[in-house]
Amino acid sequence: MIEIKPGHVKNTTVCVPGSKSYTHRMLIAAALADGACEVRNPLHSEDTLITRRCLSEMGVSIEEARDHLRIQGTSGRLRSPENPVDLGNSGTSMRLMAAVAALGQGVCVLTGSQRMQQRPIQDLLVGLNQMGVGARSVNADGCPPIEVTGGGLKGGSVTIDCRISSQYLSALLMIAPFAKETVTITVSGGLVSRPYVDMTIAVMEEFGIAVDRNGYERFVVTGGQAYRAGDHAVEPDCSQAGYFWAAAAISGAGVTVAGTSKTSLQGDVRFAECLAAMGCRVAEHGDGIEVSGGPLTGVIVDMADMPDMVPTLAVVAAFAHGATVIENVAHLRAKESDRLGAVAAELMKMGIEADCTDSGLRIVGGHPQGAAIDTYDDHRIAMSFALAGLKVPGIKIKDETCVKKSFPNFWEVFKSLYHVE
Repeated sequence: MIEIKPGHVKNTTVCVPGSKSYTHRMLIAAALADGACEVRNPLHSEDTLITRRCLSEMGVSIEEARDHLRIQGTSGRLRSPENPVDLGNSGTSMRLMAAVAALGQGVCVLTGSQRMQQRPIQDLLVGLNQMGVGARSVNADGCPPIEVTGGGLKGGSVTIDCRISSQYLSALLMIAPFAKETVTITVSGGLVSRPYVDMTIAVMEEFGIAVDRNGYERFVVTGGQAYRAGDHAVEPDCSQAGYFWAAAAISGAGVTVAGTSKTSLQGDVRFAECLAAMGCRVAEHGDGIEVSGGPLTGVIVDMADMPDMVPTLAVVAAFAHGATVIENVAHLRAKESDRLGAVAAELMKMGIEADCTDSGLRIVGGHPQGAAIDTYDDHRIAMSFALAGLKVPGIKIKDETCVKKSFPNFWEVFKSLYHVE
């Protein structure tokens, strides 16, 4: 447990690691490419290391240098690991690698932590089945561990429900070029986190794969295409940038996150717009996006496309005048923790009125008090609630090491923001 000491936040520029979402996708695209690839500025975190380890166990050669990875592509010919592969609590790894396992030649079992074994994946398994892949939940409960039998990727028409996760669609798209037939995917029942699908397609196109699409409803990938070898760079992570923009909002300082741009396909870059609606000033300079804090007012905001920023916005809302309503984020209940329930519970510990519904949160700003924050083994809870400690004495973060999942040097960067008075 660490205690955050309030202090004076400086006008400053901070650097955040490479995007976790881009890193996962580029690792996989490079592993499936037709030759050697270099991936620069990858994120080195627990989650991305899990994906790397899983690819290695599938026969992919990955060499690490100081600021890049050299990955020898396999042209989509992978081996099936003899033993079950433990993916911990990395939901992205589980969903994307469940599809990648279909490119092996045998049976692959993917398992994970106790929490992972409660996280749904049945809709993705149904999608794989429709493509001719043998895929099932070992315990027949729609959750990991799962068993995927490679060698049968036929392709064809697929209808998939993506109300729980857009990663189901991303997973199928990434393996579609290796199908024997053209893959046509129709999304039923809605699609959450749409920007992440744009990101997946952008990575595929960067590696030479053509994807035909009709908005977010229909996607067509012709079989027989190849991921092309080459050099690629991962842009800074806008989810991580959000913590420092939020620090500016709470403190009134001006904080720039180096390398960020409003043109990014990362949906979380729009978090700066949420802060602007609450009263902050947002400007894009040559070196990144700057947020400067001001008097904050509650807002009503649909965060379906940037769910990872919900805990961060909720903490900012605790310092705003009036109520903030966060809508359309029911899928947060299936994350590393039940994030809706967790955020509401920890805000109430701080003396803030917070109501949790099936699909959102309502937070009434006030005067937060010190509290010992439970993190639920959820990196985003730890990093978001640390922000409150910039102004509120007595904020303690339990199990602070859980940030290693996505931002191993978070505490170092966080401490560089301010000095204790």
